[in-house]
Amino acid sequence: MTTRRSRWLAAAGLALGLASGAQAQVPHPADRWEYAIEAGSTAKVKDNSPFDYRIAPFHLAWRSPAFWDIWQSSQGARLTVRHRISVLAEAISKGPETHYVAVQGAPVFELWAPDRRNAAFFEIGGGFGFLDSRGVTGGQGQDLAFNWYTQGGWRHQLTNDVAVTTALYFTHHSNLGMTDPNPGIDVLGVNFGVAWAFK
Repeated sequence: MTTRRSRWLAAAGLALGLASGAQAQVPHPADRWEYAIEAGSTAKVKDNSPFDYRIAPFHLAWRSPAFWDIWQSSQGARLTVRHRISVLAEAISKGPETHYVAVQGAPVFELWAPDRRNAAFFEIGGGFGFLDSRGVTGGQGQDLAFNWYTQGGWRHQLTNDVAVTTALYFTHHSNLGMTDPNPGIDVLGVNFGVAWAFK
């Protein structure tokens, strides 16, 4: 009986040890591929067009694992850089155009707390896409339009696989002077997201 009990206790101890080891090996959220869905609301902030633009951006984004650790602390805080690629769809609720579809790329800087659950982030990048220009004075002069954006905010891990984000979001649209006049669009607002790590 004593031998049987000893074996059972040894097996239980081994199982607990393996479970603890597996938990310790859970990768840092910044070291995993992830995809995200983001949505927001923005309004015109510069008088480069007579129209009072209101734009709702929607992003389907992919982020790479961190490819560069700029800084690490002995307590576990990290400043990392990741790649981001996104497909952007904008609903233009106020303005002569109605929609814009584009692709974007950007680096993502993340300052992680030692708890691995919270991080401040900053992104800056751009891309190109197409909208439904109407040939209206003060509107966009052609369908092809480039975009530059930046957003900064906070992310919180609900679990090691799921995170939520909130950010201040700015974007600029331009046709790089291909038409004259070239009013462009500048809008500022908020952007919210949910991110899932790849299994």
